[in-house]
Amino acid sequence: MKLVHVLFLLPLAMPLAARADEYPTSGRVEFVLECMQKHDSKYEYLYKCSCVIDRIARALPYDDYVAMSVALRNQTLSGERGAVFRDAGTAKDMASKYKAIEAGADKACAMPQR
Repeated sequence: MKLVHVLFLLPLAMPLAARADEYPTSGRVEFVLECMQKHDSKYEYLYKCSCVIDRIARALPYDDYVAMSVALRNQTLSGERGAVFRDAGTAKDMASKYKAIEAGADKACAMPQR
């Protein structure tokens, strides 16, 4: 009888399991490779960079991560293209929130300052 209950409850738990790992593998790999490159491509950063993206994934849904990281990355664009990311209040807020989340993840994963 307990097996019937488990089988009944399993579909309800599936969406929770899927959400726990909603970042695509390619997105995680891109983050880790870019992170390692920023640290002279040293192998020791493979685990630290993986730790950072795992922590970010716990804090943000993937779509928010993409939007916020793009806002932060593009703030350094010059001219009119970069103005959207530098001057718009929403983009600045997104960039600063992402920066804070990433800084917390860096600290938790013993990542040195960049």
